[in-house]
Amino acid sequence: MDNSIIKKPLYNRIILKISGEIFQVYDICKIDVKILKSISQEIKRLVNIGIQIGIVIGGGNIIRGSMSKNINISKVTADNMGILATIMNGLVLRDILNNLSIKTCLMSATKTNSMCEDYNLEKVLDCFNNKKVVIFSGGIGHPFFTTDTAACLRAIETQSDVVLKATKVNGIYSSDPEQCCNAIKYRRLSYSYVIKKEFKVMDLTAFILARDHNVPICIFNMYDIGVLYKIVMGQKIGTMVGALNK
Repeated sequence: MDNSIIKKPLYNRIILKISGEIFQVYDICKIDVKILKSISQEIKRLVNIGIQIGIVIGGGNIIRGSMSKNINISKVTADNMGILATIMNGLVLRDILNNLSIKTCLMSATKTNSMCEDYNLEKVLDCFNNKKVVIFSGGIGHPFFTTDTAACLRAIETQSDVVLKATKVNGIYSSDPEQCCNAIKYRRLSYSYVIKKEFKVMDLTAFILARDHNVPICIFNMYDIGVLYKIVMGQKIGTMVGALNK
């Protein structure tokens, strides 16, 4: 008799937020295909165990709205350029996932005609039920809103279990760990504390949306090997933001 215990995933449906900066290792390389292939392998591992995955993709490796002051253009123009950058990243990620035999649907909140499908919640849920990964590009389709906010919005709409915010650091710290050797890493924080302290790891609109709809957010280092699998299987990694009484 086999007495081994098969551990079930903690989450069944996730929204993975990947910032554009994750795609870029060096300033001269706006899209690092090696990094994307590594992330895609992690995603494939989750697909193989039945996890439903939505990916909200950023565009900061190409352009950020905050750059508007440096290049003397309006914030609206810069944000619209950022929206297009997320679609570019989405196209690359879609093809890499497809090359790994992962069924993938790329959607955009901004109409793009033939490049990708328009965002449609009913179609998203159908994709999930048919084991397709859905990439959400185009933010929410409007300037002044970040892709962090888009990630929380998509999690609410799709009734996902968690938002996994991929970064270059392994959680939220009391101060910048690169500048302060005494920085304290937080394992778990409440929405209210994060909003009060205005931690820069995500924008406040995203945190407020998550709080109002009780969507937990896990901030973690995407470069750690096997990290996505570890998180969905319940390992305490990074910093979890949520209702502390849950």
